Amino acid sequence: MLKDIQVLNEKDTRSGFGEGILELGRKNPNVVALTADLLGSMKLQAFIKEFPERFIQVGIAEANMIGIAAGLTIGGKIPFTTTFANFSTGRVYDQIRQSVAYSGKNVKICASHAGLTLGEDGATHQILEDIGMMKMLPGMTVIVPCDFNQTKAATIAIADYEGPVYLRFGRPKWPNFTPVDQPFEIGKAQVLSEGKDISIFACGHLVWKAIEAGRILEQKGISVELINIHTIKPLDVEAVRGSIEKTGCAVTAEEHNIIGGLGDSIAQVAARHFPVPIEYVGTNDTFGESGTPEDLLIKYGLDTVNIVAAAEKALIRKKK
Repeated sequence: MLKDIQVLNEKDTRSGFGEGILELGRKNPNVVALTADLLGSMKLQAFIKEFPERFIQVGIAEANMIGIAAGLTIGGKIPFTTTFANFSTGRVYDQIRQSVAYSGKNVKICASHAGLTLGEDGATHQILEDIGMMKMLPGMTVIVPCDFNQTKAATIAIADYEGPVYLRFGRPKWPNFTPVDQPFEIGKAQVLSEGKDISIFACGHLVWKAIEAGRILEQKGISVELINIHTIKPLDVEAVRGSIEKTGCAVTAEEHNIIGGLGDSIAQVAARHFPVPIEYVGTNDTFGESGTPEDLLIKYGLDTVNIVAAAEKALIRKKK
């Protein structure tokens, strides 16, 4: 039951990355960290203090950072590039496509400050297209963990995965509710609650909002199946298909444009295997703006109330 999920504390997911890469540094001498003038924002201080010889500060030169990372893989290193999600993708898409994805380089592109919850920095920094951009690259794995603990686990897991990875996380402190020492399996969805009336698929910060929405729906007598799709690509098709076949309708929730993101991935599965009514919670073909994270989520319809409304709309469509 969703009511049984307890918040352990509130921590920012970028700090989960910082702790994860520090642990990796102690385990694997091939792990190298690179940043584009954002070591503090990316929580790299502890890694740098312990492993200064495995840290490269490239300055405000993100394209160069991707090229250096691609080159490091040839010598057997496992480079983790770090900067804001906007600069990790939009600014350097050509370099990622040509130098990393095309040749299948073992580069881990780690991107913080994603989505609207970047907050006051505004639209120029709030990328809402990056999941779509990255999942379209052949061979690119795309991961969007939901909280501090899962981000740490994902950071550790991707070091053992051979191939390019995009790891997306955020800036603000957020409810931390998944197990401390959880295993993280790339491509395996996490079922947070089983239900029979409606499926809710969420990723990133909106997993917690979906939990809140699911609790409200359960109080109304609606049985909710909530699935954390932490790996957008490769998608756990069997989990998605099995859920929608059981419930007959779905909601997707993501801190991203509904065009090209998680919602599109879920809809493709439904279209191919079991068409059902689907409602989408995400930004609707728009840029963001400056504001507090919570205010922006409310304004752009990514909050708990909107997930509840989307679920009720999907349920009505299912009955028709």
